[in-house]
Amino acid sequence: MTTAPTALAAPAIPTAHASAARRPLAPGDARITGGFWHIRQQRNRADALRAGYEQLEDSGTLRNFRIVGGTESGEASGMIFQDSDAYKWLEAVALELGREEDPDLRAMAREATAMIAAAQQSDGYLNSVHTLRHAPEDRYSSMAWDHELYCYGHLIQAAVALSRSAGDDELLAVALRIVEHLRTVFGPAARHSTCGHPVIEMALIELYRLTGRDEILDLARFLLDVRGGEERFPGAAPGPEYFSAGVPVREARSVEGHAVRALYLFAGATDQAIEDGDVDLLARAESVFADLMATKTYVTGGMGARWDWEAFGDPFEMTTDRGYAETCAAIGAIQWAWRLLLATGKAQYAEAIERLLFNAFLPGVSLAGTEFFYVNSLQLREGATADQGRSIAHGRRAWFDCACCPPNIMRTVASLDHLAATATPDGLQLHQYATGTWSAGEGPGRLRVSVTTEYPADGLVRITVEEAPAEVRALTLRIPAWSREGAQLTHRGTEVPLPSAGAGTPGPTSAEIRTTFQAGDVIELRLDLAARFVGTHHRLDASRGAVALERGPLVYAIENEDQDGAASVDDAAVDPGVDPVPGAPVPALDGAVPLAVSGSAVTVSPAAAAWPYPVHGSVDAEVTRTPATWSAIPYYAWANRSVGPMRVWLPLEAD
Repeated sequence: MTTAPTALAAPAIPTAHASAARRPLAPGDARITGGFWHIRQQRNRADALRAGYEQLEDSGTLRNFRIVGGTESGEASGMIFQDSDAYKWLEAVALELGREEDPDLRAMAREATAMIAAAQQSDGYLNSVHTLRHAPEDRYSSMAWDHELYCYGHLIQAAVALSRSAGDDELLAVALRIVEHLRTVFGPAARHSTCGHPVIEMALIELYRLTGRDEILDLARFLLDVRGGEERFPGAAPGPEYFSAGVPVREARSVEGHAVRALYLFAGATDQAIEDGDVDLLARAESVFADLMATKTYVTGGMGARWDWEAFGDPFEMTTDRGYAETCAAIGAIQWAWRLLLATGKAQYAEAIERLLFNAFLPGVSLAGTEFFYVNSLQLREGATADQGRSIAHGRRAWFDCACCPPNIMRTVASLDHLAATATPDGLQLHQYATGTWSAGEGPGRLRVSVTTEYPADGLVRITVEEAPAEVRALTLRIPAWSREGAQLTHRGTEVPLPSAGAGTPGPTSAEIRTTFQAGDVIELRLDLAARFVGTHHRLDASRGAVALERGPLVYAIENEDQDGAASVDDAAVDPGVDPVPGAPVPALDGAVPLAVSGSAVTVSPAAAAWPYPVHGSVDAEVTRTPATWSAIPYYAWANRSVGPMRVWLPLEAD
């Protein structure tokens, strides 16, 4: 039932006594109201969530609950973790109801919640597919693969969101019964095991934060620490590293195995470090994240190089056309980076979130908001065949047999407001730039600002103070690494000096304005959106001898859709000595700004065309270069008009 007024709440809210350098804004104090991300949220709300409910019905996901609840008969549909799709969708609906009431969405959520509650067993156990396919004594018999605790994790996250943002505690009651059940099965005095797929670690800590029940936090600690120690999933292929269980998380030096599993695990570990004030665990999480960014992250922010087992590969193993870069991995990385930002306040984590949002997460959903990519490879070759249903060669799809990504995207889009800003006792920090309102503090100490911007198409961010206390406060703005030299900041028309990061220390900086603000104050941040080419580490063999193109926070790609005549991007070469030229916004791509890139189209000699390995320097190796201008668009926008050859890494013209 509805028990409280609704207000959009952050997905992760550390307790008052937690060790956090930054705090998420209070429910209702973060709101995107226009611009780039608002368009996506409106489409998510109006179209994607409703289409998602239909997909949950068509896939049999909701029917599974009804069968277990006794209102229908039949066999289970879908994956063993099918329940989790409904839970992620519910979390997205909860966040939307916190933004604005919607009777239809609320009715859908209540109907789904009632089905779920009716499927819960008398002892608290809840998994519709497992209940229909296995005997009761087979519960938790395959911790590596059956995902029972994983499904609980997503249910708990949905329950917390429904309680905080939608004022509905019906699913929360289900979640608390699950926890009581789990405490009889797992723990120091019971079974020393955990789930093959992390997420319950984050979920339990958030439930503790909501309820204040210490036994929930104790269970979260146990499940985190047993992995890689007493539980290494013996006999489960391809081995413990796949399940992030090769070593305990407190001893890990890098992310290994299944990308989403690892990222969710370290997000939960960071939550634990925040609540316990565990400086050693936090330092471990920071170290592993730094290694991830340095050796296993695509230029887009995408993570996970291998189709086999959806896994991270070796350091610098990042192919382009066979890159996996699962959308859910981008979401897991955003969740982890956000928790590291809360824990440390370091701008580098906000910078990582921005790259992930625009270039690793956003490509996973169509501009319309209703079709999705599961993987986000950085190249599609001419004549490519779609060897799996998840291949980008198919284009985006409305749903998948393994439908983890679509509802995960829905809940992430619905939560974006709270990723934009944080608070400290003395001020407000803006990390992501979007049109909206953000507030820190209460009563007479409240600092409230509104932001208007066309970012990322335009680099002007205008901030107006709407409310301010009669005492000094600090407003902190992230200065992206790519604009450190060209950014300008003014307050009341007077230029504010920007800090220097110092030579040899690449990365973002933060500019702080500390003063007694007044309502009506205007702060303007101008970021340099000049297009730039970026190179590649010498160990990244797949992209050696090529450059990527960026403008502001966006990574660009070229696709055949935009090229003149019969030119194929497979034959493209570019000249990084010539600055790319911005063109007129493309209406079909929501006004995305294209870039014209100078270069050539390459053809080879007949001999090389017949045998592609001519002797170096021989006549047979000759190529012909025809001057060409290549039109590039933001990578997130590709495959929205047609599906054809595309590439992010652009070969260099020969010297």
